[in-house]
Amino acid sequence: MMARLSLTARLTLLFALGSSAVLLVLGWLVGIAVNHHFEQQDFDALVGKVQLAQHAIERVAAKNELEALPGQLQDALIGHEDLAVQIIGPGGDVLLQTHGVVFPAERLAMAPTRLTGRLFQWEHDGRSFRGMALKVATATPQSSMVVGLDIGHHQMFIHNLMRALWVFVACAALAMGFIGWLAASRGLAPLRSMRAQLTDMTAHRLHERLPDAAVPPELAELNASLNAMLERLQDAFKRLSDFSSDIAHELRTPISNLMTETQVALSRERDAASYRATLESNAEEYERLARMIADMLLLAKAEYGQMGDWIAAHGERVDLAQEVRNLFDFYEALAEDKGVRLELQGECQVWGDRLMLRRALSNLLSNALRYTPRGGVVRVELGVEGERGRLVVENPGPTIPAEHLARLFERFYRADPSRQQTTGEGTGLGLAITQAVVQAHGGSIQASSDNGLTRFSMELPAQQA
Repeated sequence: MMARLSLTARLTLLFALGSSAVLLVLGWLVGIAVNHHFEQQDFDALVGKVQLAQHAIERVAAKNELEALPGQLQDALIGHEDLAVQIIGPGGDVLLQTHGVVFPAERLAMAPTRLTGRLFQWEHDGRSFRGMALKVATATPQSSMVVGLDIGHHQMFIHNLMRALWVFVACAALAMGFIGWLAASRGLAPLRSMRAQLTDMTAHRLHERLPDAAVPPELAELNASLNAMLERLQDAFKRLSDFSSDIAHELRTPISNLMTETQVALSRERDAASYRATLESNAEEYERLARMIADMLLLAKAEYGQMGDWIAAHGERVDLAQEVRNLFDFYEALAEDKGVRLELQGECQVWGDRLMLRRALSNLLSNALRYTPRGGVVRVELGVEGERGRLVVENPGPTIPAEHLARLFERFYRADPSRQQTTGEGTGLGLAITQAVVQAHGGSIQASSDNGLTRFSMELPAQQA
């Protein structure tokens, strides 16, 4: 049942129940205190009357004086209509008894010989009495007496008081419930405001943020978390939009080329050699599209953390120096053709996936060879700093402007737009893949370019995380 109640209803109910419990306990304590007060008041009154009767009985020196005792006691008790008295003489004769009151015989039999602080109650004919019994020693054998007070007016007062208290408790509980509802409603107003703003949030309004000024301290962390979530959503949506736009732009050119060449080939009859040339050209475009799609799938896996999970489960010690030497052997023919020399310095071992790291290194070397002028040197430096391995790929060439450095690792971004399709090399995803591989390994990569030298610095953990 509680699971279906709103937070406001829950707080209102808990507030009303809590205040009702406190008021009920308070009313119970008040009832006990009032009852105890009346008992003490009755005790004081009864002690005075018992001592008066005791003094009168103790003055009886002979049996014939007992006959005058009732008259003396009645004179002494004039004006105390709520007082009930019964005195039993030495022979069991009733010397004095209030009319219309029946006294408990067992109390006379158990009467003590001296005053105590204990009272007893009894009822007769719808009336309630509180009293005490006492045995009094005289010159004759002992006499017994019971003195009681009609406590009906006390009980009526307590009854009326408790009824008023319970009515007050009920009204107070309703009032406190209303106050609790009002406090909860006003206290949760910032939450309702946040919900309204988030309900109106759309993909075109992700730049908007929840205001911090009107948020109470208890909701400040939630507000900050929601704003951080909106920040991440805006960034992810922007990257997704940019990626969709870039991929549409990149796919448009090869598809357009394929359509144009195919339409030209079909426009008239041609010989087998012409058709073969067209198919070979189309095959090159298909290979480029296949590489682009494979690269995009790899980046998608990196986005969802699948690469990191694979590395954590299948990682191994990787000798970067050996991997670089193997890549040097692979690129040796290309380097000789371009008149570029390859150099390696240092040693380094890291933890990761060998094939992924080889692809990242291959992208960096391919990129360096592409832009190194004839006679230049592509240098790879390896080293260890603390618990991280460091790799630097350095090559001479045109200095990359600062505004392009920050975007080198973006998908489909090229610092030199003129080289976009003229060379047919790459898909514009090489550096983005390299960054994804490095980050999946828990590392980092930066680019710098000045004075005709371009450096890519990569750091990777030397041990398993």
